[in-house]
Amino acid sequence: MELQPAQNEATTNSTNPTNPFLQRRKRRSEWFIERGITVVAGVSITLIFLILSFVVREALPLFFGSDKAAQTSQQRTAEAALRPEIYNPDVVLNASETASGSSLSPLQPEIYNPDVTLATTPSRNPAMKEQAISNKESNDEKISASNILSTTWQPVSSSPKFGIMPLIVGTAKTTIVAILIGAPLGILAALYAAFLAPKRIREFIKPMVEILAAFPSVVIGFFCLLALGSLMQSLFGLEYRLNAFVGGLGLAIAVIPIVFTITEDALSAVPKTLLEASLAMGSSTWEAAYKVMLPAAFPGVFAAVLLGIGRAFGETMIALMATGNAALFSASFTDPARTLSATIGAEMGEVIWGSSHYSILFFLGILLFVVSLTLNAVTEFFVKERLAKKLQGS
Repeated sequence: MELQPAQNEATTNSTNPTNPFLQRRKRRSEWFIERGITVVAGVSITLIFLILSFVVREALPLFFGSDKAAQTSQQRTAEAALRPEIYNPDVVLNASETASGSSLSPLQPEIYNPDVTLATTPSRNPAMKEQAISNKESNDEKISASNILSTTWQPVSSSPKFGIMPLIVGTAKTTIVAILIGAPLGILAALYAAFLAPKRIREFIKPMVEILAAFPSVVIGFFCLLALGSLMQSLFGLEYRLNAFVGGLGLAIAVIPIVFTITEDALSAVPKTLLEASLAMGSSTWEAAYKVMLPAAFPGVFAAVLLGIGRAFGETMIALMATGNAALFSASFTDPARTLSATIGAEMGEVIWGSSHYSILFFLGILLFVVSLTLNAVTEFFVKERLAKKLQGS
């Protein structure tokens, strides 16, 4: 019976509009901030799905085909837009003279790829133009699974070959070199900065490595192109100055800051009591860091390595400038290579819109997206759930 007045008093105070501590104030600034965060999150999710749907839509004609009339119209429009102006029509040879191997006029440019001359050389004969378009359409129809899985990448020819196996092998070689070099260096550097380095050196190392992460990839590519390639060739006597190994070294330079930063944060999050207990048991600082602190931070270290793999797998400029950019189906790390992302970056600006070559480049983009999504999924579910629970003893 004595609690009833107290309850009534609490009820009265909770509904009392004059009590400043019990009033709920709705501020306009907080409302705008909450709505702004909601809008930004919604726009971000929408953009992700729009980009993915656009890439998938542009790659679908590669597998399901497209309307013949629309494709012919698009090709004619593209060829008309790309056809150069004729400044001296009296000396320009027609397509039949060019294909037959006649002598060229002094003002006629040299022909480097006779297989595509018929489709690109301006012709005043409408019948030959229609024949060129029909030949190109028939070549586009020849694309099949065996063509895509072949070992020859030659998208510009009378019989296009879209074999992606050299691109996959080249991407794998450069990524393997980058991770085998960049991941151990980044992890060891993080161990040194977290437990072994003096305070002054630690405060200097971490910002400098993070500045390296902000370097434009084109700068690293120039360094590999001009200096690192010649150095590796002179040291090891390599036949090719630019190859998969040099490209992997350039990618390792980009991977080290990512692995270092995430690993150092993971090591710093481990309770210091583990380190103190290890030192009290008689272990050295290096043994405590390597055998106790590093296994305790293994989920974060594993996530750092996976993110490094994703960076090396999707890097464009370094791979384009330092690997030799040749689509060779070779297992040797000293041969030139070409990656998936470098192929998209090098050829997307020159491809005809709506062609099979255009669709296959978007298909390569889907492959990159699938690999990145797989790495992120492994990081999210395997690292954060299984390994974290295992290390916590649950």
